[in-house]
Amino acid sequence: MSIPIPTLLRKKGFGIPLRHGFFTLLTLTALQACRPSDDPSSVTPQTTTANSYSNEVALKWSAMHLQLVRNSPGQTPPVASRTFSYAGLAMYESLVAGIPGNQSMAGQLQGLTTLPTVETGQSYNWALSANAAEADILRGLFANTTDVYRKKIDSLETALFNQFKSPDETASARSSVYGKAVAKAIFEWSKTDGGHEGYNRNFPADFVPSAEAGTWRPTENGRVIPMQPYWGKNRTMLAATASQTLPVPLPISTQVTSQYFAQYLEVYAKNISLTQAEKETSVWWADDPSETFTPPGHSYNLARIAIQTDKASLGKAAETFARVGIAVTDAFIACWKCKFTYNNERPYTFVRRAIDPNWVPFWPAPPFPGFASGHSTQSAAAAIVLTDLYGSAFTFTDDSHVGRVRDTKRNVDFKARTYRSFWEAAEESGYSRILGGIHTRQDNEVGLKEGRTIGQNINALRWKRVQ
Repeated sequence: MSIPIPTLLRKKGFGIPLRHGFFTLLTLTALQACRPSDDPSSVTPQTTTANSYSNEVALKWSAMHLQLVRNSPGQTPPVASRTFSYAGLAMYESLVAGIPGNQSMAGQLQGLTTLPTVETGQSYNWALSANAAEADILRGLFANTTDVYRKKIDSLETALFNQFKSPDETASARSSVYGKAVAKAIFEWSKTDGGHEGYNRNFPADFVPSAEAGTWRPTENGRVIPMQPYWGKNRTMLAATASQTLPVPLPISTQVTSQYFAQYLEVYAKNISLTQAEKETSVWWADDPSETFTPPGHSYNLARIAIQTDKASLGKAAETFARVGIAVTDAFIACWKCKFTYNNERPYTFVRRAIDPNWVPFWPAPPFPGFASGHSTQSAAAAIVLTDLYGSAFTFTDDSHVGRVRDTKRNVDFKARTYRSFWEAAEESGYSRILGGIHTRQDNEVGLKEGRTIGQNINALRWKRVQ
């Protein structure tokens, strides 16, 4: 007979109830110690490693994560991007001690100094550690989700526990408690980054948009206050991201001979002559947060596709989600810092005042400044970390939007797309915003460049122990 997690833990004397919040963690000596990133003992692999488990736990929780983004209030792209790093790290840190040769991110990410350790000489079921960690971190990150999705989290946690539990009930309980301790520590750290519960303040009423020529205007979307104008002040995961030199846009000019004018004219000219294939590209990467799991969710789903295509182990899957999560989180903070430093106007504003007052872009622009492109920045960052993990010639099929109802307004179906590399997908993601009429070439090219740097800095972290 299957024994639910709370019942099992009470039977073993732990007395830890499972409801919608975190476990009230018991005081176990093994979990009171904290591990700095340079402590080799903290990552000494157990007899059964995380790489001996299938990726099922990682894939099922990442799928649940994307459903939560799609169905929870306030999950705008910046807010959603933040959730992926903390969930990815919770998964990774809950089993890094069981990944041979890998080490913790504690001491390497801003503000993350220590994390709970495993108990020396004890065995752990890494699937259960990851299961418990993901359940609790998602409860924290999506505290405002619906009752339906709270129950879904509970049900998935119990189902995976029953599927992967060990014959040794004590080891199963120990593993779950450890995962929850890691999740609690990471969630507490997350509260200090400036974005905690950002879903409650997407359009802050105290923000006053610039009135200067060439700056963002609520011309098309009707929003007087832009989305998350303070997001660029949040703490980045990497200090290197925060210290990147801010890129500079072209000087504003309505002179027809200026580079600035040429940028917007190119968007206008392309937008009024789109082919069917170009329309399909634009709509595929639109990732409208009101209808999809958002742009960073698309990148997280590409990570899922890579894991499935590669048949990666649980250990590699966790590292994949941690790297991609950090990539999209830092990309959005860096990009938003740039956007609200310059408040650069969107094509719909410039074209209407300098080229064609009646122009309507193919895709409605999101309510925030243009330079640089968030799509390009986060897609590039994710592509660089995925390339480091899976190679530069990794062919995969993106089926992220297969099954969506046809876009009748734009006469477009959602068909799976195949790419020969992650960078090819990132370049198409960026270019899709030009096709949509909502970004210029400088927005795209600068975003790709900035995202590449972010990804490279993530890859340069000490993911592996020096032998």
